[in-house]
Amino acid sequence: MRSRFRIPVAVCCTGAIWLALAASLRAAPNGPAAFDTRARVPWTMSQVVGRPDPPLPFRVRRVFERVPLKQPLFFTHEPGTGRLLVVEQQGRIVAFPNRADSEAVDLFLDTGRETYSLTFDPKYADNRYVYVFSNGPRDATKKQNRIARFEVSREPPQACLPASEKVIIEFESNGHNGGDLAFGPDGCLYISAGDGTSDSDTNVTGQDLSDLVSAILRIDLRRTDEGRNYAIPRDNPFVEQAGARGEIWAYGLRNPWRIAFDRESGRLWVGDVGQDVREIVHVIQRGGNYGWSVEEGGQPFHPGRARGPTPILPPVAVHPHSEARSMTGGRVYHGSRLADLRGAYVYGDYSTGRVWGLRYDGQRVTWQRELADTTLAIVAIGEDADGELHIVDHAGGIYRLEPNEATAVNQQFPRKLSETGLFADVAGHAPAAGLIPYSVNSALWSDGALKDRLIALPGEAQIEFVEAHGWNFPDGAVIVKTFSFETRPGDAASRRRVETRLLVREQGEWTGYSYQWNDEQTDAELVPAAGCDRELPFAAEGAADEPPGQKWHFPSRAECMMCHTRAANYVLGLSTPQMNRAHNYGGEEENQLAVLERLGAFKAALPKRPAELPALADPRDASADLAARARSYLHANCAHCHVMAGGGNARIDLDIATPFEKSYTLGERPLHETFGVERALLVAPGEPERSVLLSRLERTGRGRMPPLSTSVVDRDAASLLREWIAGQQR
Repeated sequence: MRSRFRIPVAVCCTGAIWLALAASLRAAPNGPAAFDTRARVPWTMSQVVGRPDPPLPFRVRRVFERVPLKQPLFFTHEPGTGRLLVVEQQGRIVAFPNRADSEAVDLFLDTGRETYSLTFDPKYADNRYVYVFSNGPRDATKKQNRIARFEVSREPPQACLPASEKVIIEFESNGHNGGDLAFGPDGCLYISAGDGTSDSDTNVTGQDLSDLVSAILRIDLRRTDEGRNYAIPRDNPFVEQAGARGEIWAYGLRNPWRIAFDRESGRLWVGDVGQDVREIVHVIQRGGNYGWSVEEGGQPFHPGRARGPTPILPPVAVHPHSEARSMTGGRVYHGSRLADLRGAYVYGDYSTGRVWGLRYDGQRVTWQRELADTTLAIVAIGEDADGELHIVDHAGGIYRLEPNEATAVNQQFPRKLSETGLFADVAGHAPAAGLIPYSVNSALWSDGALKDRLIALPGEAQIEFVEAHGWNFPDGAVIVKTFSFETRPGDAASRRRVETRLLVREQGEWTGYSYQWNDEQTDAELVPAAGCDRELPFAAEGAADEPPGQKWHFPSRAECMMCHTRAANYVLGLSTPQMNRAHNYGGEEENQLAVLERLGAFKAALPKRPAELPALADPRDASADLAARARSYLHANCAHCHVMAGGGNARIDLDIATPFEKSYTLGERPLHETFGVERALLVAPGEPERSVLLSRLERTGRGRMPPLSTSVVDRDAASLLREWIAGQQR
């Protein structure tokens, strides 16, 4: 990236103004500092212990560990028996006893479709009816949301009778499908439906009452209307309105993912997945308009779009994207194990793993706080027969909240980089003894920033080598990455450090922290938990003569873990394919795997020599194989989310170990927005201009990929992928 100096004018998130660069440039070394690769020096100076924020009141504990689950989406119990049921995404519904030692499951139903939830008839004991929400067919261009009724056999294993299926209602939905259903206190069935497309309400249906999407539907299954397997209640709000679907109870919802009635108050709670800036919680009212896509949780979105017939109502709660990224609605707790939470609505977030609770008196929120910060991909919060909450992790587990025994906030946690014990000389960016420098084959794009990377292992602690994904690190390990820019391209002495990020492992979990460098380049201060933004005094590549400053985002602690996913084993660059390369240790180059093995950093000898182990290509190396370069770039920049259970809400799998023809990208239609690309495919063989994957890499703002901490297009990568796609066989 070509960067240029200009006088800074913007303020950073802490409010300080950058000083003139010419007066504060500090000389940087012309090359890497010498590092002794022959003997390991123990690192004993760590001060990165505990957490700087007050401890949260709860943590999660896994239950039913022996029960095999694949991509679970929903949890509930069978009335009258207490038997537990879990819905898996690909259509299996399994049942098992509510016992800690449960391990075998009975197949309750296999729909053969993507399946989201189920609910039992209020008179289940008599009629044995269960209702299932699915979407499909799987490979169809146009898909249908379907609510179907099944009868459950009274004979063991008391499963659904497939031949008893009766379709109650179907309607087209090809993206945000909603996916939940619940019987209300009035005996009617309520159904949540998203806007049916994706991204920005492509069909402009959020305020339109003429279809069944972007709404909460209410139907009566105790009787039928002519031509329907249900009846429309006469007291539904839009029954008499010309052109409106009478089934609609409320509207203006983007993707209402999980709904639940409070058994005591009768209120209907909804978690609505936001888009650009907010995640949303609603309490649904009859005829309520919740704004989408004129608004996004009270924030203007497309304010010029036509509005529905009723006023837009405010949300009960919103979370900015520094806290949450994909809202999962929860339930009001009425169990006995967690007395402090009785009467609280407990809900979570799929992307950040956070869990919150709030109390609402019908007019306002009277109490709200974060309850737990987990590593889970939370897709549902269900309850058993005793009203105890169970959190569903999309990666395959069921969890419960329990009180957190953590101590009070650590006042000694380093607020400055100089207090961490990671550097002998912070101003000179000289690492403390024992820290190991490293580099990667395919660097994550960070708006052209240069990066210095370090591994800090406490004492004699060692790494568990893993061949395919991220390595396993011991508690106390710290991964260090410093981001810098050269104000005079190619001149190391003009380097300006912007941010140093730490990834810290404690008590088996990783946490991310950011430190913002001061103007004098003498130290860096801990960034608030919510993160912040600033404008840098550097011009991006290709900018005009007097451009605005380049934006730089310091991620929140929640955002850190959105990329450092469990699917990647949290450490992105510290994997065998990334680390299998020569590194310059200050005049001497040697393979990093061999050096780490010699230093005793691994618990065991390498299973193979480096030449026999996988290695990514350098995407910037024009002499390397084109396909290897392109796949390596996608692996480094996309695969931490876009793999199985990685957090990306598309089906694609961009891990380099996955054959590209099996990545669900080549010749595949986008599941979501096409962003104006005509005849769009994710990757259109031989036709870059039809490839949404490339389009999203080349854009800024809405729809940009990667979506976090980047606002500058990687033009070299765009050219690389364009050439690679052009060469794909049709």
